[in-house]
Amino acid sequence: MPHITAEIISIGDEMITGARLDTNTQWLSQRLGELGVDVQFHTTVADTLSHNTDVFRIAARRADLVIATGGLGPTRDDLTREAIAESLGRPLQLHEPSLKFIESMFQRRGREMPERNQSQAMFPIGAAPIHNPQGTAPGIDVRAPREDGTQSRIFALPGVPAEMKTMFDETVAPAVLGSNGQRRHIAHHVMKFFGVGESDMEQRLGDMIARDRQPRVGITVSAATISLRIVATGETMEACESAIATTRDEILRKAGEFYFGDGETFEQHHAVVQHLNKVGQRLLLVELGRAAPLGDWF
Repeated sequence: MPHITAEIISIGDEMITGARLDTNTQWLSQRLGELGVDVQFHTTVADTLSHNTDVFRIAARRADLVIATGGLGPTRDDLTREAIAESLGRPLQLHEPSLKFIESMFQRRGREMPERNQSQAMFPIGAAPIHNPQGTAPGIDVRAPREDGTQSRIFALPGVPAEMKTMFDETVAPAVLGSNGQRRHIAHHVMKFFGVGESDMEQRLGDMIARDRQPRVGITVSAATISLRIVATGETMEACESAIATTRDEILRKAGEFYFGDGETFEQHHAVVQHLNKVGQRLLLVELGRAAPLGDWF
């Protein structure tokens, strides 16, 4: 796979001031890494048009792939469209199908669309909309030419995490794979382990965690729990799932004694409840103090 570099841009005064935690950049970095993309820059910028324009112009020069989140709303401080257009030296134009989709969303909710929302259907000339099935803000997909004759591809997504994640998985990830002749389907599977250190786990897995391996296996650690994320790409979803199943079996052979479950949100207390239900036993909890985390868990 060709070496692809990326920059992630987080837009909004609330990010600069620390009023909101930027979880989008973390999530995007992980997903891009799973696709084999080399994320080299994280940039955070306030809602200032000139600063946004500079950020997009610089990012397009130094990264093959630019992904921005935020600034696609209908209010006057949502400036991502204007900033991308100015960085490219192109005007904005109305995209009628996007406008009709936004209007239809308001109609389904029994509301009249405010005139300001029409701005969400404006795109730089040459850009394509990214469908947003959950909100009124379509994303932007546009290529920025560079002095050496190559192009940087810019994707602008909403800042709302649920919308951003869906749009990335359904549209951006397949586009990133397809633009370089890669396989267009991608699947994820998470396995959870406890009782083994990260370095010991890496030693057990050996070449399975190599960056050029397919499927890829990534390691993250949180609260003494190791998560192994298996990411497969393939010509069909069935091929992805088959590759994940084979890799999962291999991991269990190497470190199965520490495994306790599957899933992004599956934790140790879920495994305990699952086991107690299976064997028909009960658990009595006695907690002293105000925190009472076990009661909340179980």
